[in-house]
Amino acid sequence: MAAGTPAAVTDATLIARCVVADDRHAFAELVRRHQSAVRACLRKLTGGNHALADDLAQDTFVLAWRNLKAFRQEARFSTWLYRIATNCWLAHARKRHEELLGDRDALVADDDPERQPDHADAGGDHARSATLRLDLDRAMRVLSEPERAAIVQCYDNDLSHEEAAYVLGMPVGTVKTHILRAKQKLRAAMAAWAPDERGSDA
Repeated sequence: MAAGTPAAVTDATLIARCVVADDRHAFAELVRRHQSAVRACLRKLTGGNHALADDLAQDTFVLAWRNLKAFRQEARFSTWLYRIATNCWLAHARKRHEELLGDRDALVADDDPERQPDHADAGGDHARSATLRLDLDRAMRVLSEPERAAIVQCYDNDLSHEEAAYVLGMPVGTVKTHILRAKQKLRAAMAAWAPDERGSDA
């Protein structure tokens, strides 16, 4: 394998090329490496709104390019990108709060029919899995923005509490509190929407 191939070049080397030589090709390689993870993070934060997530991912990489000289590598580059992406989402959510909360039900219901439970002909496990995903998406919407962000960073992005604290710009103790509250809310919401398979137990 040639030493100069993209696979052999570390993120740190590519970042150095961007900062020192204004190397757009190096930054394009960083985008190629990390864009899927950033989009996935934003899709979770936006409740599955792919178009919005893609727009915010673009904003994330524009801001990353502009601020690359400020990246001191005290965290992984991917973690730094999650921080920028989360800030982009929070800024957008503050501006378009009603749109984010009001339109998401329509997006989930209309844009992805496979995610809707089809009680007439969907077979057992597939139908239950689709229903569970839909219920989880709905449950995520009962969380506050900080709670949802903390859950996404720790569970979807697999960050430690310390890394999530860096991404979210808050103390570790606050992250843990948001996680605890979010899990309680999610459990309550999922229990409320679960089909009653045991008959009238109440």
